[in-house]
Amino acid sequence: MITKPKGTYDIYGEEAKKWHYVSAVVDEMMSRYNYSFIRTPIFENTEVFHRGVGDTTDIVTKETYDFVDRGKRNMTLRPEGTAGVVRSYIENKMYGDAIQPVKLYYNGTMYRYERPQSGRDRELTQFGVEVLGSSDPAIDAEVISIPVNIFKLLGLKGVKVNINSLGDTESRNNYREALIKYFKPNIKCLCEDCQERLEKNPLRILDCKVDADNEILKNAPVMLDYLNEESKNRFEDVQNYLDVLDIDYEVNPKIVRGLDYYCHTVFEIEATVKDFGANNVIAAGGRYDNLVTNLGGPETPGIGFACGLGRLVMALDKEEIKLPINDDIDAFVLYVNETEKEYAVALTQDLRLQGFRVETEWTGRNLKGQFKQADRLKAKYLIILNSEDLVAGEIQVKNNLTKDTEMVKESEIDDYLDLNLR
Repeated sequence: MITKPKGTYDIYGEEAKKWHYVSAVVDEMMSRYNYSFIRTPIFENTEVFHRGVGDTTDIVTKETYDFVDRGKRNMTLRPEGTAGVVRSYIENKMYGDAIQPVKLYYNGTMYRYERPQSGRDRELTQFGVEVLGSSDPAIDAEVISIPVNIFKLLGLKGVKVNINSLGDTESRNNYREALIKYFKPNIKCLCEDCQERLEKNPLRILDCKVDADNEILKNAPVMLDYLNEESKNRFEDVQNYLDVLDIDYEVNPKIVRGLDYYCHTVFEIEATVKDFGANNVIAAGGRYDNLVTNLGGPETPGIGFACGLGRLVMALDKEEIKLPINDDIDAFVLYVNETEKEYAVALTQDLRLQGFRVETEWTGRNLKGQFKQADRLKAKYLIILNSEDLVAGEIQVKNNLTKDTEMVKESEIDDYLDLNLR
């Protein structure tokens, strides 16, 4: 038997309905916030991610699916959403659009070669937003508020934001030098990856999963102590706007995020989820004011976040949150003979085109079997065809809840359902 690749998944049945519902909630929220949907390729030129995400990040050094296509071009399956969106922003000259800033959101699959575990797969689905063209601290607060409000709308409890600032280039360089000076005497006590990160990007050491409990990391210098006055003021402004939006947050100086392109505001959003362990983070993001120029575009500030859809659905399941999924149908059309079947097929299509959710029999079940199938599909009404009734221009309709039956004129069947269902 051929099976799916390790770390991938099939989504179907009740699980698919949950994913579809959550995606619909995301779409609705994005519409309220006036964000436009963007779809970027699942694979891009490798340079997009190596230059964009950064050569020192774990995603690029360990997790990307890289391949050479038949044209001898280096390609990479997209491991995250931001770099591809920024590439599209530059290529399509969105910076010249009359409406600024450009506010975009995506919902699609990403690929990372890592050890599959609960909530982490090699094929994952993420939704996220990117705002390009505004450095206003208020837009930072807006971006943070989006996943917070989505999670609350879905019913998650204890939603909280952890924020930090990585400052501007000057602040970050000062902090980098302080980290190198601090870690250098004890670098041999850290993992091999951290030893390599020391000169390339010492901030990555702070995000190490292997040495997370190492006292050396716990006592490392704090970024907030190295912010210049401008960066400090900006961070205070972001906090002020979060207060204005009534967003619950805590300043956490240990947050650095795992991608090289971040500056200024970085954040993680968690919720109280049983059995998630210590890591209740469901969404995360930050500001990336240099990414557009890194990928060859004009100087453009940007900020965004990403959320794993699978991890979000898992959180809802663990919290036993019942989503209001409408999985019933309006009507089931029953028939016995071939003449009635032809009418059933035509009537089913006609009612669907009128906006009703309708099903009929496709596997040759007898009438008793069709009644059972209608119950399985939670049909609200049963349309029971009978050749003699059709000759008289009438159709028998049964309310599947009350069991009341009425004879309805053929020409009025859609009006009857509309009156009783809407």
